[in-house]
Amino acid sequence: MNLLAVIAVDLAAIVLLAFGVYYPRHRRRDLAVAFVGVNVGVLAVSMVLADTTVGAGLGLGLFGVLSIIRLRSREIEQSEMAYYLAALALGLVAGLSATITWTTAGIMLLVVGALAIVDSPALLRRSREQTLVLDRAYPAEDDARHAVEDLLGARVHRLTIRSLDFVSDTTTVDVRYAVRSAGPGARSTGSSASLPGAHERVAEVTR
Repeated sequence: MNLLAVIAVDLAAIVLLAFGVYYPRHRRRDLAVAFVGVNVGVLAVSMVLADTTVGAGLGLGLFGVLSIIRLRSREIEQSEMAYYLAALALGLVAGLSATITWTTAGIMLLVVGALAIVDSPALLRRSREQTLVLDRAYPAEDDARHAVEDLLGARVHRLTIRSLDFVSDTTTVDVRYAVRSAGPGARSTGSSASLPGAHERVAEVTR
């Protein structure tokens, strides 16, 4: 009976995490399914390990090994890696517990609740990060910053020049910026008349 309770609580937690928190916000069905699959697999393995004398140590080792696995089939964001690690943690916590206690249930609820809060669209909703290729070579970081702010119509918090090509006259930059709220007098995100040629061939490489 305790075994069924552990499995039921774990399944409820991972379904809530994958389809109640993650999927409505990120809309990647493949990763939502992967989170459930990883969780169930880790649960099964950790339940077997819990019956051995090296269960706890081996369980921590398993977590360490699985946590460094990179999903290379498609790009995965850092926020999605957090869900992946949370799915691992839920499986290990449930699998290594002989029975469901208030402490175990509280830890699992903490994992799901923490991600639900920190990944909320309302939290830091204006913050963005992009890698841009500018159609001019900007040796000075301040010049590149002004160009990006004019192009995006946003305040740049941090800009890093990744590559500078004087032959093709391009600059690749990583940008962290805050989207301005729409309202009367707001600047257009495409306004770049003050920098001739800066708006002609700006391409987003990666988000």
